[in-house]
Amino acid sequence: MSASSPLPQSEQTVGEVSPHITVMLEEAVEGLAIKPSGIYIDGTFGRGGHSRKILEKLGSKGRLIALDRDLAAVSSAASIQDARFQIVHRHFAALEEVLAELDISAVDGILLDLGISSPQIDISERGFSFRFDGPLDMRMDQSSGQTAAEFVAVATEQKLAEVIKAYGEERFAKQIARAIIAARTGGNAITTTKQLAKIVASTVPKIEPGQDPATRTFQALRIFLNQELEELSLVLPQCLRLLSTEGRLSVISFHSLEDRIVKQFVKGEQDRDDLPSNFPVLAKDLPQPRMMSIGKAQKPSGQEVKKNPRSRSAVLRVAERTNVSL
Repeated sequence: MSASSPLPQSEQTVGEVSPHITVMLEEAVEGLAIKPSGIYIDGTFGRGGHSRKILEKLGSKGRLIALDRDLAAVSSAASIQDARFQIVHRHFAALEEVLAELDISAVDGILLDLGISSPQIDISERGFSFRFDGPLDMRMDQSSGQTAAEFVAVATEQKLAEVIKAYGEERFAKQIARAIIAARTGGNAITTTKQLAKIVASTVPKIEPGQDPATRTFQALRIFLNQELEELSLVLPQCLRLLSTEGRLSVISFHSLEDRIVKQFVKGEQDRDDLPSNFPVLAKDLPQPRMMSIGKAQKPSGQEVKKNPRSRSAVLRVAERTNVSL
């Protein structure tokens, strides 16, 4: 999540937009071990908090390429007037493609700040939040793709249940899916966030303390529609191929599904010995790691969580590319 910047006038008038505080700003950028003349990637520009911090550490010959599929985020990047910086409207799963277009074959660091930003949550017309009534949209890229309203209007009960269970880890996925179908069958098109939240709230038998009953369903639909886990799985191998020796990967996750993918990828590259334990081979002949974890997974400090409660679920993992060729 990146720092806030002025929003277009049309968006400022819809709901109350919270100041957007960059999560684990210092830790994530420090994890990159910035080289002044290096080339760096901010795969999730957001509102530019991490990008600005990286630029502070780069020298005159350094370069930063940022990506974001959110048009509002790309628009906000215009506030950065720096010859070392450029923004590209693309999802990070297209990283290799973007860098090939820019004639870049290797980089010194990649930062991925996963999840959703405060402006996306707080602007009701984006449809990400059950706190404000707005169109049931949920698209990260407003220029393409299926909206949440369009999906719930046509999905089968089985598909809805699968999505809500898999991406929201919701225990009552089947009941929620059944309720959505019932509302739909009754001629009530589900087109707003409040409509969906009301259906979920009337279905879930237990409310977790401090959590709205619609939280997991909204998370599930957002992740599914934007293919967030699939894109993360696609970009991590690209990061490995693109990083120079000693290049760093710094990833902030906000829920267990994302963090598990990052953790397993790094562990898989670090522990490459998949031979049987009794296989006759010398230690020096075992497959060597292509990536090494740097330190343990980090959580935001208590002070940061107090200042920004939305940071409480964040997990930062940092890994470094070794000199082992692919």
